[in-house]
Amino acid sequence: MAKKKEIDDILEKYRKKLDGNYDVEGFSRQYQKFKDERVKKNLTFYEKSCNFCEKLLKVKVDKKKRSKLLESISRTELKITPEGANSFAFFIGAFFILIGALVFFLSLIFGSFSLFVPMIFIILGIVFIKLFLERPNRLANRLRLKAGNQMVLCILYIVMFMRHTSNLEHAVKFAAQNINDPLSGDLKKVIWDVENGKYSTIRESLDVYLESWRDYNSDFVNSFHLIESSLFEPSEDRRIEILERGLDSMLEGTHERMLHYAQDLKNPVTNLYMLGIILPVLGLIILPLVGAFIGVKWYWIAFFYNLILPVLVYLLGLNILEKRPSGEGEATDVDKSFNKYKSVDVFGIKLNPLFIAIPLFLLIMFIGLSPILLRFFGLNDFFGYRAQGDELFGPFSLISLLLSLGIPLAMALGLSIYYKLKTKNLVAIRKNAKDLEREFSGSLFQLGNRIEDGLPGEIAFSKVAETTRGTATGDFFNIVSYNIRNLGMSIKDSIFNPKIGAIVKYPSKVIKSSMEVLLESSRKGPQVAAHSLISVSNYMTNVHKVNERLKDLLADVISSLRGQINFLTPIIAGIVVGIGNTITSVVVGLGPALSASGGGGEAAFGINTSILQDLFPLSKIIPPYFFQVIVGVYLVQITIIMTILASYIENGVDKLDQEYSLGKNLLKSVSFYILITFVVTIMLFFMARGVLDISGNF
Repeated sequence: MAKKKEIDDILEKYRKKLDGNYDVEGFSRQYQKFKDERVKKNLTFYEKSCNFCEKLLKVKVDKKKRSKLLESISRTELKITPEGANSFAFFIGAFFILIGALVFFLSLIFGSFSLFVPMIFIILGIVFIKLFLERPNRLANRLRLKAGNQMVLCILYIVMFMRHTSNLEHAVKFAAQNINDPLSGDLKKVIWDVENGKYSTIRESLDVYLESWRDYNSDFVNSFHLIESSLFEPSEDRRIEILERGLDSMLEGTHERMLHYAQDLKNPVTNLYMLGIILPVLGLIILPLVGAFIGVKWYWIAFFYNLILPVLVYLLGLNILEKRPSGEGEATDVDKSFNKYKSVDVFGIKLNPLFIAIPLFLLIMFIGLSPILLRFFGLNDFFGYRAQGDELFGPFSLISLLLSLGIPLAMALGLSIYYKLKTKNLVAIRKNAKDLEREFSGSLFQLGNRIEDGLPGEIAFSKVAETTRGTATGDFFNIVSYNIRNLGMSIKDSIFNPKIGAIVKYPSKVIKSSMEVLLESSRKGPQVAAHSLISVSNYMTNVHKVNERLKDLLADVISSLRGQINFLTPIIAGIVVGIGNTITSVVVGLGPALSASGGGGEAAFGINTSILQDLFPLSKIIPPYFFQVIVGVYLVQITIIMTILASYIENGVDKLDQEYSLGKNLLKSVSFYILITFVVTIMLFFMARGVLDISGNF
């Protein structure tokens, strides 16, 4: 009994010592919060809908699809069944198909046969069946992509920690604290399963979790197994060699998979651009004539081009992203404490960018809608409205078309200003952090050498700050040195103080984790700390090299996408609007012009104007005003979709980069479109005016 008590005392002593070297209490608080979120999670509308539809009608799922859906549901932690997802998709699709059938039969009953509108609803129903049936799989793929972007850093943090402390559980906790969700949540779940007794050891829990990644990222699994095997090596040199091999395996595998992805990416992106953007826009050229023959209203065209088509393009883009390999380093994180930088300083007052963007949007939108809103103030002739019988149609004038450009401009300018003002300060902070990361490996190597030479850490920081003066790294080390010398802080406080610590100015988790490794390893002596810093420096250099190679691999595709967004698509859309306006102007003005030249119903050239008016009635012609609105809004939507696609391909899931890119691309693309539309429309208008007297349309 006495011997057992003595053993327990020894174990408790070392447990306290280990806990003292590691922020277990901080992790426990995060773990408790994580557990509460997992347990108390409310059902979403999608989950409630799936469960409700399953009760009404349980639609069976194919065995192969069911196993994949089960895996995706487990990955996303959705509280539904595969049958529930299938039932919801069936009900949504059936709803739109029934509406299409109802519209078709009503058109037959009332004598206004129309096949276009019913076909839209039927196609929409089929698309929604596919869309919602695959929703759990898409959510799971999105989570995998987001988690995969953090895998290199996850392995890096674990190797960094285990180099000086061979403890897998604490290394996993260290990684979980320094990466973002969803991978951080996965690692916390691994710890949770050990805490609640589901698995007896961290290795057992980790091995079960890694099996879920075997079919998606085998390099991550193999790297983790190499790290686990280092625990059984009696030789310190051999243990470190295996750890480094685990990191190298992850980096090499990531590079190889991204190489294949970049090679296979060009054709899908080209197909998406041609089938989803170029062909639909070019097809609009004949729309004014086709619309006159089949009698399709402009709002049904808008329904197809501004709702269905963007959804289809987005889904095709998602299919491309689902094949993107995961594993490269995540973007520098901007902490929630930096949310204050999303505001705009106006005369010393902090304003939400929405308060600037919304009034500007409303003002320009009013200008764009003025041909519709001001028609009731006796401006029908000015805006080109034409009477046929007792009805008024239009607007057909050139001035109305030019004013309609305000609608896409309002959307683009409003979103662009909002995103630019919201992300301007955050992007500057991220840039500073990235500049620091780029230089940090070399400075970290210097710091390690200084400490290895026998200098205390407090003095080593000031020495490195002197040699790196004028750089982001020099600024970082200078803040640390200043806090130590002038404020009497410890190294830990000078770096991590929440108000004046050096890390506050540079919100990089790579830098943060490197400094934590320094503090942890320094407890074992200056030599261990020096060797740890030098190793971390080498690790960071290798990771940086791989990330630069990945950027080179994707450079051609990204450059092509940006050219399409900012140059090619606006040109094509602008030319299409100009040609469409010319066709409509000629068709609308042809009857009056021929009547004037012939002086009666039988015009010159032997054309009967009454037949011409019956062939092209004003009620069936799409006014250039609405034609431009459809194309302009579609351009805004496509610019948003293609910008998000380019950001995903280049950086993975990075919301800040997406918003910053949208702020740049939207205004650039739409402004260029407006310029091309204005020039082409004016030029073709006066060319047509020279052929026919259509001056009344101006």
